[in-house]
Amino acid sequence: MKYKLIACDMDETLLNDDKEVSQQNYDAITQARELGIKFVLASGRGFMNIQETAKRLNIHNQSNEYIISFNGGVITENKDNKILLQQGITFEQVNELFKIGLGYDVGFHIYTLDTVYIYRISDEERDYMTGRLDNCINLTEPNLDFLANQVIMKILFQNDDRHYLEKIAQAIPKDVLSTFTISYSGNRYIEFNQQGVSKGDALIKLAEQLNIKREEIIAIGDNNNDISMLKAAGLSIAVANATNDAKIAAKVVSHYNNNQSAVAQIIDQYVLAK
Repeated sequence: MKYKLIACDMDETLLNDDKEVSQQNYDAITQARELGIKFVLASGRGFMNIQETAKRLNIHNQSNEYIISFNGGVITENKDNKILLQQGITFEQVNELFKIGLGYDVGFHIYTLDTVYIYRISDEERDYMTGRLDNCINLTEPNLDFLANQVIMKILFQNDDRHYLEKIAQAIPKDVLSTFTISYSGNRYIEFNQQGVSKGDALIKLAEQLNIKREEIIAIGDNNNDISMLKAAGLSIAVANATNDAKIAAKVVSHYNNNQSAVAQIIDQYVLAK
């Protein structure tokens, strides 16, 4: 099979624990792109927080290069960050969920197109965010009224206990929960996007626009917010450090983790060796 598009998660997949693209990953991605293969970053981050990695890969501000961000809430063409698809959530949805979350031991991230607002964030979480989500705006009061007229892409709750987050999801009233697509990432976040929004759905829509068949796509990921993308691709690969659920969803589990340039190993085996 000749693959035409590689969709790749960033954190804990492409990036190592120092939040960098290794030279080995860079070289393999560059060689794949020289063969005409699209390399699409697919992240829960907003596209403005992906620009440095795009620069590292030489796809920043380039025509006919694309990014999937906000867990599929936005597809952009990299030239001038042109938005091709945007699927956010309403202020009413966010505000209701925020008020529910205030009753639990969680921190909050609220994403607009270009800003991340944070509330009740621990020092440990700030350390984790450094290099991933810089220049966030810290809220001092539990009030989101200032967002009433802004475009909001998603909201997430943060707690280091994944099981605690799952219990919260079970306790949220079904009529509220049913308006969202929920996913887990980093074993520390439960993320809430608009119902129907996912990396997989965005990947399919982008592939259709590019006239690329699903069997011509490789998807690489590590966490539960990557599962829809793994299921959408012809060849789906979970890195060695992936969650059990992501490994189950993938057709292949790599022997290499994000600190061992797993993406390069995958490209070498399934693209460059052909």
